[in-house]
Amino acid sequence: MADVKDWMALAKPDPEWDQAVKDMMGGQQPDLGVFPGIPELREWITNAKLQTAALMGAGKIEGIVEDDHQVEMRDGHKITCRTHRPEKNPEGGSPLFVVYHGGGWCIGGLENEELLARKIVEKLGAVVVNVDYRLGPEWKFPTAINDSWDATKWAAANASSLGADPSKGFITGGTSAGGNITAVVSLLARDEKLSPPVTGTLLMIPFYVAHQFIPESWKADYNSWEQNKYAPILSQKACNLFIDNYFPDASKRNDPLMSPALWPTGFAGLPPAVFQVCGQDPLRDEALIVEREMREKHGIKTKMLVYPGQPHGFWSVLPTMDASKKFVEDSVDGVKWLLEQK
Repeated sequence: MADVKDWMALAKPDPEWDQAVKDMMGGQQPDLGVFPGIPELREWITNAKLQTAALMGAGKIEGIVEDDHQVEMRDGHKITCRTHRPEKNPEGGSPLFVVYHGGGWCIGGLENEELLARKIVEKLGAVVVNVDYRLGPEWKFPTAINDSWDATKWAAANASSLGADPSKGFITGGTSAGGNITAVVSLLARDEKLSPPVTGTLLMIPFYVAHQFIPESWKADYNSWEQNKYAPILSQKACNLFIDNYFPDASKRNDPLMSPALWPTGFAGLPPAVFQVCGQDPLRDEALIVEREMREKHGIKTKMLVYPGQPHGFWSVLPTMDASKKFVEDSVDGVKWLLEQK
């Protein structure tokens, strides 16, 4: 990974992104912060996902079985966990991969990670558990993390009946808010000694800390929040729209279940981690700093993949770009690398 002095250069827009915006969007840079509220944003994202599915030729892949399970949470509410698994189990058994979708804890659902889930089944023979946690503003913090942690424990306890063998690997992963959930779940799994243990984490453009509570030791290197204030897709305004609806009380966002960078027992003892980070992203530097601390301070095996000049979530907005296809391929390869570390 580049030295600290090079991080800010990662924000220079990728010419492929600018050309794709010109060709596909008439030059209008997308910004989720322009929406007046979550209902309007949900309507837009639903339509965008349908268009993306059409562009990518989405549809069930032969040889993959998909089932929905109603899983009871700690408060008695039931959420859907969709399993994606090989029709024929591979020799040696299937590893387990639990994935949490992105969407700022307020939008999105099972379809967000459908493409990735299917590719991981197809390429790696894994059983994927896709978690449909409850969303804000209807369900405030910490419902999303509680649901995701309960679903992860359910997946671990029921792995065999789902067709998975966690001794072959037990990976958790997620995008954006799902990356935040991944980080928190990995810490809970370590501290509560989840059995079988999580063996790796895939952290795609993760949120690690509310900007009001950036650790003092980070401040010299944490520039992306201001540098990418007006970035495409996830501007500061968009960040605030999501977090204000999920966790309205800004004074309490230093809760480690929201800001895992502030976890009281730190990062020591966490499993190997793969990070995917975008250059034009307000969240860029927190991921770069966390990866460095894991690797340098705690000797955790990490793999850092950076997409210079690309904004947060670019591959889901313009999926036909070469960079977008590479991001998804890198995610699958990242899970493969995590399985090899075990």
